[in-house]
Amino acid sequence: MSIKNYYKGIVVTLSFTIGAIIKLALLPCYHSTDFEVHRNWLALTHSLPLNQWYYENRSEWTLDYPPFFAHFEYGLSKFAHYFDSAMLDINNHNYASEKTKLFQRLTVIGSEIILALAILSLLKSMQIGRKNHDIPMPIIQLLFALSLLVNFGLILVDHIHFQYNGFLLAILLLSISCMYQNQYLMGAIWFSTLLNLKHIFLYIAPAYVVYLFYAFCIRQSSNCKSFVINLITLGMTTLIPFIFSFGPFILMNQLPQVLSRLFPFKRGLCHAYWAPNVWALYNVLDKALAIIGRYTHLFQVRSISVSMTSGLVQDIEHQVLPSITPTMTFILTIIFMIPSLFRLFRRCSKRTFLETIILCALTSFLFGWHVHEKAILISIIPLSLLAFDSREHARYFLLLSIFGGFSLFPLIFTGPEIPIKIALFITYTTFLFYTLGEVHGDRGSTFTLPLLNRLETLSVILLIPLCLYVECLHTVLHIDRILPFLPLLLISIYCSFFIMYCWIRLHTIEAHQEDELTAIESTVKFSGRWNMKQRKKH
Repeated sequence: MSIKNYYKGIVVTLSFTIGAIIKLALLPCYHSTDFEVHRNWLALTHSLPLNQWYYENRSEWTLDYPPFFAHFEYGLSKFAHYFDSAMLDINNHNYASEKTKLFQRLTVIGSEIILALAILSLLKSMQIGRKNHDIPMPIIQLLFALSLLVNFGLILVDHIHFQYNGFLLAILLLSISCMYQNQYLMGAIWFSTLLNLKHIFLYIAPAYVVYLFYAFCIRQSSNCKSFVINLITLGMTTLIPFIFSFGPFILMNQLPQVLSRLFPFKRGLCHAYWAPNVWALYNVLDKALAIIGRYTHLFQVRSISVSMTSGLVQDIEHQVLPSITPTMTFILTIIFMIPSLFRLFRRCSKRTFLETIILCALTSFLFGWHVHEKAILISIIPLSLLAFDSREHARYFLLLSIFGGFSLFPLIFTGPEIPIKIALFITYTTFLFYTLGEVHGDRGSTFTLPLLNRLETLSVILLIPLCLYVECLHTVLHIDRILPFLPLLLISIYCSFFIMYCWIRLHTIEAHQEDELTAIESTVKFSGRWNMKQRKKH
């Protein structure tokens, strides 16, 4: 091992250790129903044969992740009985002994070893921090590793609420690292594996399709024959994980049943808690128009059986505006992805590929069907890869981390955990501002935070009174008795404006970079033609 790789290993190990200490301190915290979901999946995969996994429905928390994740749970179940075998009883619903909590919490922390390895691979392939000549690269890389391993969103969602997003996003980062090393087939295998672990990553599949088609099939082909060979090779390589994952269920004629579990379109446009996206704004506009319509009779207000602010997870209809269908959200998502995909096909650079992943994830988050608030992490984590070498990307990484992170607050609502989540949010946000401000030489001013302008600074500061109201005053003033959904609505609406702002600005950055590259190419071509003319004259 070279000295450079040795210190990178030390950097990642130190970051992982710091993160693990923080996460171990959170072991006694509240956990959501997702804890029981994963405990039930442990029991289900341990107790039943493969052909019953996607039919089992004794619990309301049926298996709705792809087969690879089910096998992941099956693998974990082999260690579970060393802690508490009762957690593997499929009829033992809502079981949460102290040993069960310890085991499941430790599996989340242990699975993030993959995240640490992915970060190590990225440090080798991307050379993060190479553009800064004022701060030693090892320091920048340590700060980068910490920004991922102690990411506020991941800690809140995985280590308090309870999920395995760190492990899943690690697979994505491994795939991106392979792409940066021109290991296209390995990158395709990692991403295909990821899709078979959690299908939400279909959000960014178009970026992979365009990039691999051009970079591997076209760019690395010298003639039509080699193009066809590369295309077939890529297709077969991508299919391998799907064959291992879905193959057994196809042989058992269970594919329709599996797909019905993976894509339950009857769950409705929005989750019980509205993700901060376009549809949150659409719902509020419809609600406002309905109230106006009842008093003014300017337009017809349709009667509905379930209020969209009831907090129920089911299909609902709007009262004034047209009701949204899954097909409509799919078409809108594809339409708004096209500009970035077109730029990727034209440029097909590694940086443009990463930018397109971020934009595809954000577009799906803003316009997708039944989007979970946690899906914002699919944009935030990849954006961190650009934040330490690009001032503009650092700016929107900050904003997206702040507003995306704050939008996760309603996930944690129990009294003892409220000060914990606020303290974690403030600490991580301060860490990001200080770190990225130092890296990019902007420590802010009297009226601005590092890297932000005045309006952006004001929007961040206004989170303080918003937080005070939703976490304290709403209950103290007894408003929760008449408007229980109001805190969720306020957070969702406020954060959605600034997440949309980041989406628009990231599109602008990508388009501006393309214009600059086009101008440079035109200058180079003109210069070449001018030099040739001068040579001919002489």
